[in-house]
Amino acid sequence: QVQLVESGGGLVQPGGSLRLSCAASGSIFTSRYMGWYRQAPGKERELVAAIGRLGSTNYADSVKGRFTIAGDIAKNTVYLQMDSLKPEDTAVYYCKITDIYFHDYWGQGTQVTVSS
Repeated sequence: QVQLVESGGGLVQPGGSLRLSCAASGSIFTSRYMGWYRQAPGKERELVAAIGRLGSTNYADSVKGRFTIAGDIAKNTVYLQMDSLKPEDTAVYYCKITDIYFHDYWGQGTQVTVSS
C-alpha cells in the first residue's frame, strides 16, 4: 500500500513563505514525474509545479518566480518552496507522483491559507 504523506501547510501572512514536503511510503516504482497541485474552494484542481526524473521543471504562470519545486527521485520525495505568498494562493495543496508505468499516487492534501 503506497501512501504519500504531505507536511508544511499552515497559515501565513501575505508576502510570507512556506515549504511543503511530500514523501512516499510503501513500495513504489521509480518516479517519472512528481508534482504539486492545488484546489481552491469552488475551483478545479490545477497544476502548480512539476518535476521530471531528469530534473526538468514546469510551473503555472501564476507562481513562476515565486515557487520552486525540488525532488529526490531515488527517495520519492518532493518539495515545494513557496515565497512571496498571496491570498490567491490559498488552497488545499496535493502532491502527486507518477511512476514509470504511469500509475498516479496522490497525497491527502495540506491546507495553505494566506491571510493577514
